[in-house]
Order: sequence, then structure tokens, then C-alpha cells
Amino acid sequence: MSYKDLPSLLDDVASRFTDVMAKIHATGRSARVVLTGGTAGTALLARLINAPIDWTRVEVFFGDERNVPVDHPDSNEGQARSALLSHVDIPESNIHGYGLDGGPMNAAVEQYRELVGDGGFDLHLLGMGGEGHINSLFPHTDAVRERDALVVAVTDSPKPPAERATLTLPAVQSADRVWLLVSGAEKAEAASHAADGADAAEDWPVAGAIGRKETVLFATEDATGPL
Repeated sequence: MSYKDLPSLLDDVASRFTDVMAKIHATGRSARVVLTGGTAGTALLARLINAPIDWTRVEVFFGDERNVPVDHPDSNEGQARSALLSHVDIPESNIHGYGLDGGPMNAAVEQYRELVGDGGFDLHLLGMGGEGHINSLFPHTDAVRERDALVVAVTDSPKPPAERATLTLPAVQSADRVWLLVSGAEKAEAASHAADGADAAEDWPVAGAIGRKETVLFATEDATGPL
């Protein structure tokens, strides 16, 4: 879907997000949602502060996290708390962070694997880098090649900081809905691969971002390129 600018994209996605939460809650269960960082992802969260969502029935996860404490400016969880989670009535027990603190990551990654479990997600929000990375899955890395584990540690991210933890492509593909939020002319080439399918995922990780029921690319006109 194409939009004239980022604000109009975010307004529509916020409305759709609210509708999806309502439909899930109408079934009597809680929603499992994966949040994303980045400019678009964080701006979307700010738009949801006053949305009519029952946050007591939303379980929040994070697509990736830098190996820093939550109060560090680079923390995706910290940014999400500042943008949204600290402003809505969501129980602390519903916010599932990685628990990284700048030290060894293996124990935290293992705990997050257990936390994620094998039930999948209702919705996975994703941003995208100009080279097509999603979460902390960069082209031609061990993390993007992972086909079994749902969560892995990254020690060689080409984008600082080098140490991160991330959901893998199998975890992304366990979501019923995968929504990609893309803006900027520098992302046009990568956006063109978003619809090409998982075969290109090692070169363009975004190509592996496929939901079980729905995959939607929300892009501004400058990012649609040859789509």
C-alpha cells in the first residue's frame, strides 16, 4: 500500500492496528504483538497512546534489541516505553523485553526463546533498512540464515552496536500478520524485494518477512520504486 507521506501512512496503520486488536479481543483472548524500533515504528507507537485498545490484553514482544540496558538511548524497549508503553494501562508483566544489560547475552537469549515459545504472534511490525535488513537480520549473516531457533544472539552487526539479540526469520514467519513500515527513497530497491518471497532472503532479509495469513507493505510513495 502506498501513501503520499509518512504521517498519512502512520495514521492508517494506527487505525488498522486498533481494528486488529479489537477483533482479537472479541474472540476472548489476548493479542501477541511484536514491536519494532526505528523512525516509523516509534512514531506509530506514539499515535497509539489514545487509541481505544485494551492494553491489559496485549502481550508485547520486541523484534530485536541492542545489548544495552533499557534506560540506554539505543534500547528499543526503552524507546517503546517512552513513546507508548509508559502512557497506557499495560501491566508490566505484559511487556516482554530481552533483559540485556551490556554483558554476556547467551542466558538472556535462551530465556527469550522460552518466553516466545512456539505459539507464534498475531502481528509482527517491522521496519527496514536500505540494504533490506529487518530486526537485526542483515544480509549474508549467520542470523539471517538461521532456520531453527526463534531467537539468536548477534555479535557482528554491521550497524553499530555490534552486539544484539534478534527474532529470526522463522519467528517472523510464525506471525499471522507481518506489516512492514517503509519510508524514504533510499529504501526503494529493498522495498521492491519485499514482495519477491523468501528465496532472496539471504541477499534481502526483508524478502523473508512473510506472515502466515497476511503480509502487507505499507510504503510512502518515495519508497515504492518499481513496485
